[in-house]
Amino acid sequence: MTDLLRHGGSDPQPERMARMTVDRITADALRSSPIDWVRMRLAERESRRAEAAHNRIAQRMGTLGDEWRVLDLKEATGVERTSFLAVGPGGVFAVTVKEHGRSRIAFAGDVVQIDGRRPKYVQEARENAKVAAEMLSRSAGISIPVMPVLAFAGSGQISFYGMPKGCLVTSYRELGRVLNARGQRLATETVDKVFTIAAHPATWINPPYVALADRYRWYPDGGEGGKQDS
Repeated sequence: MTDLLRHGGSDPQPERMARMTVDRITADALRSSPIDWVRMRLAERESRRAEAAHNRIAQRMGTLGDEWRVLDLKEATGVERTSFLAVGPGGVFAVTVKEHGRSRIAFAGDVVQIDGRRPKYVQEARENAKVAAEMLSRSAGISIPVMPVLAFAGSGQISFYGMPKGCLVTSYRELGRVLNARGQRLATETVDKVFTIAAHPATWINPPYVALADRYRWYPDGGEGGKQDS
């Protein structure tokens, strides 16, 4: 009787049980299914592998030599793809990084075979180089060609039954040798100028498209016309 009076004359047991039931239902609703859990763990593992590959390539790019300038495009542009822009005596290169672990890679021209899959790695590398060339050329006011490079971060063997055209392929260990083998194509002053453009944040901002017709002011029939002030 004293206990009931101390608690306001009511038994706290039903209220406590109700709270426990609500908490259990909430926990069950938030708990992932086994399939979702596996997918999440696989995504986390792939993310860690991609980050490790990015770091290995970044370290390797830092050993190219004093005459080279390297820009981490993932940090500069915020893109998800791991890629770098290397500017040096041999030219301008967009390096796309791919992690393949111990899996064997086979090339037959543009076709890449890895673990029974045929990912579009060559096409992706070319697209990265194309975008870089367009952005640099727009900012510089002249055409700046960019060579696509595929760099694999892993220990698996890379076999070639035909090289892709217009795209360099290498392991990350051989990246420096491959780029330096391109010879002397750019003067030091040119390398510095191109890298200055590449390092400027505005270079990688895509301005809104304005149609040619929208750049003019149109008048009713019989009125005076003229080009719109820009």
